[in-house]
Parts: sequence; structure tokens; C-alpha cells
Amino acid sequence: MVNILIAILFCAIPAPIIFLNNRFKVVEKLGIVLVCYLIGILVGNIGILPESFSGIQTTMQDVSVCLALPLILFSLDIKKALKTTKTGIKCMLLAIVSITIITFILQLIFNSNPLAPQFAGLAMGVYTGGTPNLTSIAKAIGVSGENYLIFNTYDMVISIVYMLVMLSSGKYLIKKLFRMKDFEGDKNVTVDGNECQETTSYKGMFEGKTFGKLMLALLLSAAILGVSYGVSMLFKPDSRTAITILLITTLSILCSFIKPVRNIKMTTNLGMYIIYIFCFTVATMADIRKLIHIDVTIIVYVTVAIYGTLILHALLSKIFKIDFDTMAVTSVSAICSPPFVPAVANSLKNNAALISGITTGIIGYAVGNYLGVAIYWLYSRLPF
Repeated sequence: MVNILIAILFCAIPAPIIFLNNRFKVVEKLGIVLVCYLIGILVGNIGILPESFSGIQTTMQDVSVCLALPLILFSLDIKKALKTTKTGIKCMLLAIVSITIITFILQLIFNSNPLAPQFAGLAMGVYTGGTPNLTSIAKAIGVSGENYLIFNTYDMVISIVYMLVMLSSGKYLIKKLFRMKDFEGDKNVTVDGNECQETTSYKGMFEGKTFGKLMLALLLSAAILGVSYGVSMLFKPDSRTAITILLITTLSILCSFIKPVRNIKMTTNLGMYIIYIFCFTVATMADIRKLIHIDVTIIVYVTVAIYGTLILHALLSKIFKIDFDTMAVTSVSAICSPPFVPAVANSLKNNAALISGITTGIIGYAVGNYLGVAIYWLYSRLPF
């Protein structure tokens, strides 16, 4: 009974954090994910959790990712994206090429480290998609909880600096350095649609029709998890987790083509809430004594991955004649995920770039798992 109550509290923890995030700038600047980690580490290291709860923690960690991913992908409108953001998609492809090249270079540098292929898989997933991809890939390729937490923590800290660059004079320096062309088109287009909804706003979620449809979406997500897990049991044990994650991704994308599913409001918001539960849960399982020691390999890997990708992406965008605004929002949507795009688009005073950045970012969510697992498998089998 005690363990059930603790599990319920774990599920409720993100709610007050989201409330504080929407009320106080200091919490907003830290970010919901980081606050979940900090509180989770505190709870997990002060000795209040019973040993009997460890099994439930592991289950919550595994199930939460698999339930959240379909909810985030249900709102993806691939047909609309292909029609309306051709330049953005082209730019997103260049971002994918950039992180692929950078991870290959890093693999050559760190080839003596047996964990390098795992780092490459994590970087490939998170710098094309976002935290949902990072968590999914970590489970798929067997990254330890502590290495996942360290990688994600460094990623958040270094990404904050990256965002400051993209929001300040750094963006003008990049534009001037690479002599990128100006945006061509109407910057003041109307922004609407589910894909542009603020993912930290949960207003209206509990209204009758919205809540009912969200529960159906959650049941569909659970069904996708069940089917994917069942099919994975037909394969060898060491590949079942990866197959489960990839099947969940594929089935979720297929469901996004079903209009009634795609039009369910706030599925992304609910999916992110479950991701916050994951972040808090995995943080409670971390040993702070191991986290306080700086892991030079991971911090160097993350730093080079982020800024190396930014520089190479800008260079390729220049070569392929993509304007700076599109490159900037696409870079942010790839490296930091779609929720960060509005801030950069607002600083550029470009609503059209906002639509492009969010759309390509959601596509990044869709392809990130495939790319991350593929890169891990490829690099782990290289002869050098």
C-alpha cells in the first residue's frame, strides 16, 4: 500500500513544478526537466524511499517512456509538413547530416572508449529530436541510468549556453560569419494549429470532451506499447528493447495519419507530462556521490556535439542557400526541441520561421529514435 501511494506521488510531482514554471521566471529559466531532476536527486538521496520501492521505480521508468512517445507523435501531420515547410525540411536534413558527421568524428576520437557508440546514439537522437528520444534510445541501447542522467544533465547545461547564443548577439555573429542570406517571404503569417500550442500549458485539459479524448489517446498509446512488446518477444532477448521502441515509433507515426487521432487536442502536453514523471523517477535512482564527479569524456562529447553541429549546419546551409532565420529555428528545434523554437522565432520577429521550426522539430521527434539506434548499431560494429 505504501509503495502504491509513493507511485501516485511520483506521478503528481510534475504538476506543482509546471505551476511554478508558469508563474516564476526563475523556474522557467531552469526548465521543468532540470527542476524534476534536481528534486528527484534530492528525494532519492535523503533515504526516505523504502528499498521495496526500487522495483516499482524501474517499472515506472520503463513504462513512462513507452507511453509518452506515441502521445507526442500523434499530432504529427506529415502531409502538411511536406507541403508547407519544404525549405525547413531541407534544412532539417542538413542538421541530420551535420550531427551524423560530428558523431563520426567523435567516434574516431573516442574509439578506445567502449561507451562511445552509446554516446553517439544518444547525441544522434537528442540533437534531431529531444528528451523523449534521448530517454527512448537510452532504454533501447542499454545505457546505464547514471550515464543517461550525466549525459542529459550536461546536455541541459550546455544547451542553455547554446540558447543564450541563439537569443543574443551570437546569432548575428553566425549570420555575418557565414554570410547567410536574409529570409525571403512574409514573416507575419498567422500562427495556429495544434503544433504551435504551448506544451507547458495544461489549461482546458480536464474539460469534458478534451479529457475524454485524451484518455482514449492514452489507451491507444498503451495498446501500441502492448502490441510492440508482444512482437518483440519473437526476437532475441538482447534486441527486444530496441525493437519495442522502434515499433512504438512506427505504429505511432502510422496512427498520426488517422485524422481523428491527429486532431485530439493536447496529446503532446500529456506526453510531455509523462516524460517529466520519467525524469523525476530516473533522478531518484541516481547516486549523487557518483554524479558530483565531473565526467570529462561525456562533457567534452556533448560540447563538441552541440557546437560542432551548429557550425557545420550553418556552413551547409550557406552552401545550399538556406536563409539564416530558417537555419536558426531548425537548429534550435533539432538541438533543443520544438518548445524552444518560439523564443528564437520571436527574437527574429518571424512567425513563418516559427511554423517551420516547430514542424521540423516534430519530424525530428519522429525520426530521432530510428537514427539514434541505427548510429549506435553502426558505430558499435566499426572495425576501428
